[in-house]
Amino acid sequence: MIEWDIKKLRILRALAEQGTVTATAEALHMTPSAVSQQLTNLARQLGVTLLEAEGRRVRLTDAAHLVLRHAEAVFAQLEAADAELAGYLAGDAGEVRVGAFSTAVPALVVPAVAALRKTRPGVEVRVREAEAAESYELLSAGGVDLALSLAAHAPTARDARFTRVTLLEDPLDVALPPGHPLAGAAGLRLADLSGDRWIYGGSGPWSEITRGACEAAGFVPEQAHSASGWTAILAMVEAGMGVALVPRMVSSRASGVAVRVLSRDRPTRHVIAAVRRGAESAPALSHVLAALRAVASAR
Repeated sequence: MIEWDIKKLRILRALAEQGTVTATAEALHMTPSAVSQQLTNLARQLGVTLLEAEGRRVRLTDAAHLVLRHAEAVFAQLEAADAELAGYLAGDAGEVRVGAFSTAVPALVVPAVAALRKTRPGVEVRVREAEAAESYELLSAGGVDLALSLAAHAPTARDARFTRVTLLEDPLDVALPPGHPLAGAAGLRLADLSGDRWIYGGSGPWSEITRGACEAAGFVPEQAHSASGWTAILAMVEAGMGVALVPRMVSSRASGVAVRVLSRDRPTRHVIAAVRRGAESAPALSHVLAALRAVASAR
């Protein structure tokens, strides 16, 4: 029977994620030569070719993908074992590292942490603000234990590395200057604002969300100003410089602008939590997930 080396399998998985030996070495705090040597030894142990040269890079062979498919099940089982052992050793105490996008921190994470301090004082939560791409890199590498993101920017449900938990639907409202002609209009639709000047990011997720929502409503938004932070966006709206789509997690705390719930064409984004597959039963992590669900259901 083949003797499987978990450490070397983790290096192979990291190479599949990072794409190059150099990037893998940086992510694992190893030297490129050490990465190459470990993978050469793994190939010798398994008796198959794992890597093929492709110009100045390497690519994983079909045998490597087969190995990784089975390795993911092993990693998940080890996470489950870690979780069970942590529960045995620490009970309700433990540290949970959370990576979350900016609007989720005050709207979901902070209230969840506040609740846990009262009900589970032994659970310590460490928060790191990070967008989806960074959060999932950190989650995969073990840098965080839980990642919060929009579903649209998360790995698919078929990704064997993670377990996804849907937290809430976050509808998008429209923020108007207080003196806007439609600030008090009944039955406001997104299409009613097709002639307005819009404020949103120049690129990235929020640009895609705004453009997609407006195009679904039948128009292309005229971008008057570009900003990525909600403080800047809402300040410009308040000054009459344009209108903006704002997630409910932000609009519920907005002041100085007229926030309107759209009667039609109302876009919605979905917020999810993800953990490494098998780790969801760890006591401290399960308490954090439960607290996040409670906050989300109360919104």
